[in-house]
This record gives sequence, structure tokens and C-alpha cells, in this order.
Amino acid sequence: MCGIFGILNLKGQLDVCRFGVPNSTDILRHRGPDDFGSYIDSSVYLGHRRLSIIDLKTGKQPIFNEDGSKCIIFNGEVFNFQEIRKDLETRGHHFSTNSDTETILHSYEEWGNSCVDRFRGMFAFAIWDLVEKKLFIARDRLGIKPLFYALIGDALYFASEMKAILQYSFFPREMDMDALGAYFMLSYIPAPMTISRHIRKLLPGHTLEVKSGKVAINQYWDLKFHPDHTKDENYFIDGFMGLLEEAVKLRLISDVPLGAFLSGGIDSGTIVALMSGLSTEPVRTFNIGFGGNTGGFLDERGFAREVAERYGAIHQEYEVTPDVTGVVTDIVKAFDEPFADSSTIPSYYVSKITRQHVTVALSGLGGDELFGGYERYLGFRLAGAYRRIPWVIREKVVRPLIEALPERRDGHYTVNHLKRFVRSASMQDDLCYLNFVFMVGGEKRERLFADPKVFKDGLEHCEQMMVDYFRAENASDPMDRVFYLDMKTWLPEDILACTDRTSMWHSLEVRVPFLDHKLMEFCATIPNGLKVKGWEKKHLLKKAVSNLLPAGVINHRKQGFDSPMTKWLQTDLKPFVLDVLSNRNLSKHGLFNIETVNTILSEHFNRVEIHDKLIWALVMFQLWFNLYIEGDFPASS
Repeated sequence: MCGIFGILNLKGQLDVCRFGVPNSTDILRHRGPDDFGSYIDSSVYLGHRRLSIIDLKTGKQPIFNEDGSKCIIFNGEVFNFQEIRKDLETRGHHFSTNSDTETILHSYEEWGNSCVDRFRGMFAFAIWDLVEKKLFIARDRLGIKPLFYALIGDALYFASEMKAILQYSFFPREMDMDALGAYFMLSYIPAPMTISRHIRKLLPGHTLEVKSGKVAINQYWDLKFHPDHTKDENYFIDGFMGLLEEAVKLRLISDVPLGAFLSGGIDSGTIVALMSGLSTEPVRTFNIGFGGNTGGFLDERGFAREVAERYGAIHQEYEVTPDVTGVVTDIVKAFDEPFADSSTIPSYYVSKITRQHVTVALSGLGGDELFGGYERYLGFRLAGAYRRIPWVIREKVVRPLIEALPERRDGHYTVNHLKRFVRSASMQDDLCYLNFVFMVGGEKRERLFADPKVFKDGLEHCEQMMVDYFRAENASDPMDRVFYLDMKTWLPEDILACTDRTSMWHSLEVRVPFLDHKLMEFCATIPNGLKVKGWEKKHLLKKAVSNLLPAGVINHRKQGFDSPMTKWLQTDLKPFVLDVLSNRNLSKHGLFNIETVNTILSEHFNRVEIHDKLIWALVMFQLWFNLYIEGDFPASS
């Protein structure tokens, strides 16, 4: 795993003095502390920071082909590179390293832009053709690895993180108000937007090519749902388990020590079980628990220990306390834009302790998206039945009763989820699901901003983008439409972004076997009625792994890899929140209606309604604003 950064002059000669390019990747050192390499000519600069995982001795980048006409910088792993390499060698290609990076370069020589179709892994890479003066950039199918780019004047900038671009004092620090509106709907900024008006995210499954000064972006992969109703459960269980074991085996290829995150849930437990069967050494596992006032937050450490003991793992735990004021600054710096998923806190800590022992960790991330593991999936399915109840009973009897309920004292989401359900379930399918996932909606959305007109277009654009994904032809069944929508938005820009930034901040590579694209394509043929069956989420997955995991791990209430933020905000973190969201701080930019913010805080503190996600979003935005707009991070060159 690495960090890449490049500058291409689209029309003339690269101004080396202006950019100070010999040191341009220093700011990405956390992504690659082991080595540094660069290439520069009259048109382009390519910089690389290396975290050595495969081919420790000869894998230094940039890497050139045999005649020196092409070179590559690469972030990620291509797990099937050995198979591709054998094919290339039979076609006459000669290799000077044992790295997957060189395999990508020779694949490009052989198959051109379509080489990406052959790669099974997580990647963002850039190839420069010195003869044709052509730049080719690609991002993996699911967006496991990030790639940002910007066009300013006659130059194209690209990087693994925005800070590599923002480090230059001449680069404009203008906020994208549409992106900010989307952030306060979703708690993250969906691609291709970023908080910077001048920086975009290359979409997953896309390539970017620059030739003769012209930029072209093309899609090379997308997931299509074709449920096969002619097959039985056993067919899907056998097919899924075979592909998952293969995906895990591929992701055990490493020249450095590796381990696994073990949360106590089904997904990570399954990965550990399969790793144990494929490894001759005990698996090293790492788990996070929480201290402070956690209320009704379930402590899953006991379940993780059960799995670790069953498979003889070398298991380590760490307890996170609600003293996170220093940590959130690191998190803001890791993302370079507002990001409000509170799972960043456990992700930050589990990456930190894991990196003290290994360089690579496998994760169970993706199991919920493949098999319907979230409460909102169950709520969406139940909404269809709820609509059959007469409107008068739903809106005049049930909803007022639910709305009047106080939130639970222990901070659990039960009542809050009921409120969200009765407010949204009567809507048509797409709007119903969007209201399940939107952080703030209705009148409160209008009242949140000091000048709603500034955010109107952005809010409408975000909602329309989500609706378009839901209505895309990639799926026909409403539940499959939900899965597809989440795969295009939530998965790459929330879950995977969180994993990449928090792990790479600590120079840790994380691999995600559930998101192997061949496995995902197979799971897209599984009827969703086998994924969410009746009241049971992840039905088929639970059945598939019933012989691998203890019954308690399979059947306990899902907690998710999150933090007890609801209760922390009401207790341990309350002084911190009141300071960050003080009238003085909010007045610095004047973007929010201060009276509305104070109402939101009061409602949460007094258990009128849970607003933990919105409050945390406000906190993280304010901290980002202090660092990136008021402050000077990242430091100018």
C-alpha cells in the first residue's frame, strides 16, 4: 500500500520551481514510510511513497518497462498478479522485479486501457507513456483505494489524498457548497464531489486518460443484479463459500506479517475462521472495546474472544475511552474534508494497535452490503407491508404515538428507528429508503442553514443523484436497487474511505475479501429473499457459516463497528461538543442557524430525539473549517 502524487502540464513545460516537486510526496509519508521515488520530465512529475508489502527488495517505484518508454506509480495490490505474469511471460514480456506493480505495467503494454479488466484487487495507479505523451489513470472497481484529481489552469494534479494537492499555497481553498449540502444529508461527501470546488474524486470502476491535452473519463465496470430463482440455497452457499475462501487465500499473499480485525460479528469472524484454515501459523487478531458511559451499546469483546479461542488466534484488545479530543484532529487531517461517521474512532484505534504488530490486516468489511446486514434493509422490506395498513391509522394513530415517545435513557436507537420508520415508510420506495439514510430531512433541513438558498441546489442535486442510482437499470427488484445504491455511494465514500484513511494514517494495509469483485458478481445472482428473509438479516450468510462460528456470535444483536456516540455526546463528550459548537465558533462562517443548532443539541441532551449523527457532523465540519479554512493545514510549500 502506498501514496501516489502527480502533476501533468497539459500544454507546455512543467514549472519545477513553482511546484517544488522533489519533495511533493513528503506530505503522504504516512501512506508509505519505507521508501520514496519519483520521475520528472518536461511534462510530468510522478511521485511515490512506498509501504513495502510484496517484493521488498526490487519493488521500488516508479517502475519502467524494458525499453524505458513507459513508467508506473501504483497504490494497492493486484492479488492475481502471479497468474497474469505467467501469461505475459508466454507472450514475450521480460520482468526485472517480482512485484505486482510491474505486472500492471506489462499488462498495459499488452492490452492497453482494457488491462484493468484482468486485475483482481484494490488499486489506483498512473502510467506515463514517454513516447506518446499519454497519461493513463485507473481506480479499482469498488473504490477501495482513493484517487483525487484537479484541473487548474494548464495542469492536472492527481493524488491518493487531497492534502498532496492542497499543500500548494496558490491552490484555491474554495468550499463546494453543493458538496457541503450533501455532507449534511449523508455524513460524507459522495463522489465525484469533494469539499473543494476544484478537486474531484475519480469514480470507482473508472479510468482517466490524458492525451494531446484532452481529458477523457470512462467507466470499465459496474455491478448488475440478475437474481437466479432457479437455484436452491445449497447452490448459493457452496458457490459463495468457494469464492470467499479463494478471495481470502489470494489476500494472504504477503512478504510481511499480517493479521485480522476481529469485531465479534459474523463477517470478521468468518474471515478469521477461513484464514485459520489456510495458514500454518496462528492468526493474529485485534479487537476494540469502549469505556466511559456507553449506555445500551453492546460490548462485543466477549464474542471476539470466543472466535479467537476457537481458532487458537493470538488475540489482542484495546479499550477506547471517550477522551477523543486529540484523536479527532488526526481524523480530520486524514480525510482532508468533513467526514462524520463516528466509526472513524474505533477504526483509528484498531489500526493503531494492529500496526504495532503487523503491516497487513484482513477485514470483514462488505458482508453487510452483500447480505443485507443493516437495520435499514429490514425496515425497507417491512415498509411494503406497513403501507397496506390504512393511511388514517398509519398517519393519525400510529405516527403520533411513536413521535411522542422519549428516546431511551441508555442511548439505544430503538425508538429513534421507529420514528424514522413511521415518517418514511408511507413514501414511494426510493424516497422511503433515502429518508432512512438521510441524516437530516424535512423542515429541519431547511432550518439548519442560515441561508437555505445557498444550499438548495446542492441538496436537490444530492437527492436526485441518489434517486438516479436507485432507479438505474442495474437492478429491478426494489431491495436489489437499495443494495446497488449503497454500493455506489455509502460503500466507497463512507465505509471504504473510513477504512483507507484511518488505516493508512498508521501505515497499515487493510484487505477486504468480501469485496472481491468476482464474489460480488456471484452474490448479485442470489435472490434478495435469501439475504433478508422475514425478520432475519443475513439469512444465507448465517446459514453458510453456521459450522464455522459459535452460535452466540451468529445470533446476537448486531452492533456494528461503531462507537457509543449517542451516550458519549450526552455525557463524557458534552463539554467538548458545547465548546466546538459554541456561538463564537459558529459565527466564524455564519453557515448555520445558531438557534437551530442549539435546539438540536438540547433535544439530544434531553432525550427528545437522538441527533448523534447530525451533532457529530457539525463538530467534524467545524474542526475541519478551523484547520483548513482558518488554519494553514496542510502546510504550504
